[in-house]
Amino acid sequence: MYVALLRQLISTPSLSRQEDKTADLLESFLKERGLKPRRHLNNVWLKARNWTAGRPVILLNSHHDTVKVAAGYTRDPHAADVEDGKLYGLGSNDAGGALVALISAFVALENDPRLACNLILAATAEEEISGPNGIAAVLPLLGPVDAAIVGEPTLLDYAIAERGLVVIDGETFGKSGHAARKEGVNALYLALDAIQAIRSHVFTRISTVLDPTNATVTVLNSGTQHNVVPDRATFQIDLRVNELYTNEEAVGELRTICETATLTPRSLRLQSSRISADHALVRAGRVARPESVLYGSPTLSDQALMPFPTLKLGPGDSARSHTADEFIYLAEIEAARMLYVRLLLEAYG
Repeated sequence: MYVALLRQLISTPSLSRQEDKTADLLESFLKERGLKPRRHLNNVWLKARNWTAGRPVILLNSHHDTVKVAAGYTRDPHAADVEDGKLYGLGSNDAGGALVALISAFVALENDPRLACNLILAATAEEEISGPNGIAAVLPLLGPVDAAIVGEPTLLDYAIAERGLVVIDGETFGKSGHAARKEGVNALYLALDAIQAIRSHVFTRISTVLDPTNATVTVLNSGTQHNVVPDRATFQIDLRVNELYTNEEAVGELRTICETATLTPRSLRLQSSRISADHALVRAGRVARPESVLYGSPTLSDQALMPFPTLKLGPGDSARSHTADEFIYLAEIEAARMLYVRLLLEAYG
């Protein structure tokens, strides 16, 4: 049943911002099971029928948008072929397998009297572009949420932290002059001073599960012709933030060392995320699947937009995401379905 749903989703193109048809499929699937999903833009969500005031609220979230088809596909990316236990197709691994497994767990538990928490299911759009009309548009409609399971390919290991991302525009201003007479103030040199400071800087808050926070200058532009001292230079910084910093803190630290440049972040919304190893979901996960490991995820997901503890967990392998001939093992989906149910009952049963 849930594999059939995933094959339908794969067969229906759903690029970011173009997910209306897969949203229709998800709505219909849930209605056929006697549920009453709500729709906001291309996001489909609903609350459990056994909702009881005062209980913890747990969000089950994954996305149904995909990236563009990668070069090098040897198969029809929308054929949803099954061969040797593998389901092929765009979005199968990232993150269709996790999505249908979470839907399965929600349907199994949303009216189960054993479960002492309130479940919300949200199948959301625009995850691949961190767009404003995905999870960010839905969260204000859900009410308070205590924690979330975010379905992404993790090989069923527990991603308890994820790095945030800030793209920063740097700029320096000098004074133009003739290069032969060494006139003016060279904005390019001022930019190089700032870049050297960034290159040498060490963020001191060391995570046990994620790489250190680091800033990398990736673009530099200045000058118009060889004999004119440039009066302006621009550069770009890729800032990856571990869970011990907010984006605002990390940007502020860079500003203190870049005396010759102004730094302007394009957005601060893609924050790092984390969940305590002692959280009920993580403790339950250790019981439900002891062989799973706790780790920090280097890839960005909708966790970055959630202001509450989140556990990233799902079938499939992140290394398969966005690749040609993407696939997921059917056995991985089945294992995830069972794990989500065991984990939730262990934590809140």
